[in-house]
Amino acid sequence: MIVGTAGHIDHGKTTLTRALTGVHTDRLKEEQARGISIELGYAYLPLADGTVLGVIDVPGHEKFIRTMAAGVTGIDFALLVVAADDGVMPQTREHLAILRLLGVVRGAVALTKIDRVDGERAAQVELDIRALLADTALAGAPVFGVAATRDGDPGVAALLAHLSRQARDLPRRDERRLFRLGVDRVFTLPGQGTIVTGTALAGRVKVGDTLQLAPGGQTSRVRSIHAQNRAADSGLAGQRLALNLGGIAREDIERGNWMVAPALAACSERIDAELTLLPDCGLTLKPWSPLHVHLGAAHQVARVVMLDGEQLAPGQRGRVQLVFDTPLHAVPGDRFVVRNPQATLTVGGGLVLDPFGPARKRRSPARHAWLDALAAFIAHDDYAALLALSPSGLRLSLLLRLSQLPAEHIALPPDTRKIGLRGDDTLLLSPASFEVLGQRIVQALDGFHQRAPDEAGPELWRLKRIVDSDMEDALWSALVADLLERGDLRQRGASLHLPSHSVELRPEEQAVAGRLLAALEQGAFDPPWVRDLGRQFALEEGETRRLLRKLAKAGQVSQIVPDLFYHPAALARLAQLVASLAAGAEQAGAQPGAGAVGAAAFRDACGLGRKRAIQVLEFFDRVGYTRRVGNGHLLRPHAAWSYRAA
Repeated sequence: MIVGTAGHIDHGKTTLTRALTGVHTDRLKEEQARGISIELGYAYLPLADGTVLGVIDVPGHEKFIRTMAAGVTGIDFALLVVAADDGVMPQTREHLAILRLLGVVRGAVALTKIDRVDGERAAQVELDIRALLADTALAGAPVFGVAATRDGDPGVAALLAHLSRQARDLPRRDERRLFRLGVDRVFTLPGQGTIVTGTALAGRVKVGDTLQLAPGGQTSRVRSIHAQNRAADSGLAGQRLALNLGGIAREDIERGNWMVAPALAACSERIDAELTLLPDCGLTLKPWSPLHVHLGAAHQVARVVMLDGEQLAPGQRGRVQLVFDTPLHAVPGDRFVVRNPQATLTVGGGLVLDPFGPARKRRSPARHAWLDALAAFIAHDDYAALLALSPSGLRLSLLLRLSQLPAEHIALPPDTRKIGLRGDDTLLLSPASFEVLGQRIVQALDGFHQRAPDEAGPELWRLKRIVDSDMEDALWSALVADLLERGDLRQRGASLHLPSHSVELRPEEQAVAGRLLAALEQGAFDPPWVRDLGRQFALEEGETRRLLRKLAKAGQVSQIVPDLFYHPAALARLAQLVASLAAGAEQAGAQPGAGAVGAAAFRDACGLGRKRAIQVLEFFDRVGYTRRVGNGHLLRPHAAWSYRAA
C-alpha cells in the first residue's frame, strides 16, 4: 500500500513519517537548513505479513502544490496531517480538495503536536476536522492524536496498526492492464545508468520488458527493478518502483513523463474531459481561458475550449477540451487538478474522457454521443456503446489505448465483426454498423445507375470514392465481398452493379458484338486495335469504336488506352499475374514499398512489349487494383479481381 501525506506547512508530516518508518525524508541540504520539505520524500516500512508500506511525504508550502499533486497521484491511502496548535489551515483545505479531485477515497487523519495543547484544544480541532471532512469521501475517517517527537508514542503506534490493517485489506489493483508508471524522479547511478522512480498506476512490468517514453517515444529495456524499496524481478500496479533503464539517457526524461507499454505511448495536444470547478474558486472559465493542469506528475498550461455552454462558473461541472502547446500522455479515467492562471490556487479538477480530442467538430452531437459512450465505458467497461458509436469501425490499437488492456483481455460482444488491417491492427465493427455501411454502398450504386443507365457500373475503387473516400481499404473490400456473397451486388470485370441493372444492346448490335468479343478473347494479352477489328469484320472504324465503347460501359470489355480494348478473361489472367509478382516481390524485400511490381518484371512475365506492359499496369492503377509507388505498382490491400465467364 502507498500512503500519501497531505497538510499545511510545518504541521509535522515529515516528523510523523520518520516516527512511522524511521526514515528522515528531507534529503536535500536546503530542506534540512530551512526545516521544510521542498521535494517529495519516500520512506518504506516492512510489515509483519511481509508486505511493504510505502509513504510519500509531500511538501506543505503553497509554492510546492505542483510537487504535492505529483506525489499523491496514484496513492492508495491519504494521511491528512493537522497540527493541534494551528488547526485547519489554508493548505489543509487545498490539499484536501486535491485529494477529492484525484478520487482518493481511503484515508485517516493524524492530529499532530497534541503534546503542545490541552485536551480541550485538541477536542475542538478534532471537531473542526470532522466538520471539514463531512461532505467528502473521508467523512468518518479515524482521527489519531499523535506526538511524533516522543519515543513510543501510543498515538503513533495506533496509527501504524491502523495502516497495517488497511494495507492487509486493500483490494489488489487490476494487473491485467497495460503498464504505466508516472515518473516523479529521474537520476543516474555510477555503473547502472538511468533510473526512474514513480508509482505504477496500472499493469505489471518485468526485467527485460520494453517500455516507451511518453511523450518522446524513445524505447528502453528494463534492466532491473526495485519494488517498494526491494530488488525484484517484477513490479505491479500500486507499488512504488525504481526502474533501471537501458538505451535511454537521463537527459531524455523529466518529471511528468511516463514509462508505458508501447501500445499506450501515443500522446495528444488535445484532451476532452469532464471538468468541475470548486464552489469557492472565484473563477469563471470562458473560451480559451488558461489553466495550469496537473496530471500525474506532469504540469502544463492548457487553454480551455467549452464543449457545452459558453462558460463554466464556480461549482459547475461541464465538458471541455484542454488544448496544450505540447503533447501530453493520458488515458480515459485519469484524474487531474487545475489551478488558476497565476498558479496560486487550486480551482478544480476533472476526469479524462478522450485523450485524443479532435480539432474540428468537437461540439457536434456525434461527438457528444461519443463522449457519453466513453463515460459509460470508464464506469462500466461498456464496449458495445463504443462500437455502436463507431460507424466506420474502431481500431483495436485505439481500443487498447482507451481500455489499457491487452487484446486478450478485451471482452468484445461475441458478434463483433473483425477486419484485419496492415500493421497487425484490426478494425472492429458492430453488426449493425457493418449492415448500414453495406446499404450505403447499395444506395450509392443505385444512384449511379439512375444517373448513367447506359453504363454497367463503376469500378471497385471509383465506387469507393463515391461512397466514402476515407474508408479503410480493408473495410471496403470486406463490405463488397459480403454484398457479392449475399447476391446484393454483382461484379463483371472491374465494374460493380446491382442485380437488377443491365445494359442492353440492340438486336442488330448483339451479333456484331459477339464477333468482336470473340476476336478480343482470341487475342488474349495482345488483342487487335479498333482499326484492325474494323478491317477484319468489314465495319466502319467509327462504328466499331462506338460499339466497343458501349460494350465497355456494359462491363463486357475494358478500354486500356484509346482504341485498345481487352476481354475480361485476359484482364483476369493479367490481374492474377500482377498478384503473383507482387507476392514474390514482397517476400523478397523488407523495405517500404516491397511488393511493388515493376514494368520490366511484368513485361517479362506476360510477354508483352514494355510500352504495352506499362499501359496495362497504368490501367490497373486507374481502376484501383494497384497504385503507383515510385517506379512500381503496389497491389492494394485486399484487392481482388473478379471474372466469371458467361
